Amino acid sequence: METPVGHDLNADQIAYWNGPGGQRWADRQQSQDVLLAPVADRLIDRARPSAGERIVDVGCGSGATSIALAQKVGPTGYVMGIDISGPMLARAREVAPVGLPVEFVLADATVYPFAPASFDLLASRFGVMFFAEPARSFANLRRGLKPSGRLAFACWREPRENPFFMAPLQAVYKHVPKLPQQGPEDPGPFAFASEARVQRILGEAGFTGIAMEPCNFSLDIAVGRGLDTAVKSALDIGPAARALAEQPPEVVAAAAVSIREALTPFLKGQSVPLPAAIWIVTARA
Repeated sequence: METPVGHDLNADQIAYWNGPGGQRWADRQQSQDVLLAPVADRLIDRARPSAGERIVDVGCGSGATSIALAQKVGPTGYVMGIDISGPMLARAREVAPVGLPVEFVLADATVYPFAPASFDLLASRFGVMFFAEPARSFANLRRGLKPSGRLAFACWREPRENPFFMAPLQAVYKHVPKLPQQGPEDPGPFAFASEARVQRILGEAGFTGIAMEPCNFSLDIAVGRGLDTAVKSALDIGPAARALAEQPPEVVAAAAVSIREALTPFLKGQSVPLPAAIWIVTARA
């Protein structure tokens, strides 16, 4: 499968999202769309897309937010979903309804030659925390925004505020070494947890009027399908899955037992809602 040409320092992310990791996310598209729908709904509410607008959706993955945004802008609008993951974009093209004004582009937003001043809105659901040089990436994206353009994205807050990730991961750590410690400037799920860092990055990229709204959710890792599904979800994607990568089957099996024990207290009927904490970040070009 084709992989994008990108900024050299993003090479590791490009390799990951075009390998088995990206394929697992693509395979789980339907479940992930249901799981993260509350976040997408909140983001779109804050982004205020309107008919006829042109939007770029960064790190669009398997296309859920791009499709939702395209439905908002209608036939006179346009949405570009841009991502570095070939497997996820292939899935996005499969699920996008025929006739929607949405296009999916395999590219690295750090270096992609956006037409200057051509978009009204830059949006992203968990797609902007993986840039190696985020200020450079956002500066390139801002050049694609009209002077009246705006930004709205969702990113995770601190790990300790997110049992959604940490409950399964702490259970896995009973069986495997901890993942390498992320530096404060390293790309990753929690790279934008620091309000001060996000303010600095966006300011350096030329954005103004930066606001960060803390939002709390209970995200059902089981998507209404019971504890077995919740355990499988934790084993398939996310930090717990990364910690278990390349471990032998007996270790994975033991970790699954510990994940089940950790998730059982959260079980409500067929749902396993876990606390999740995010920022909704907005700014002006």
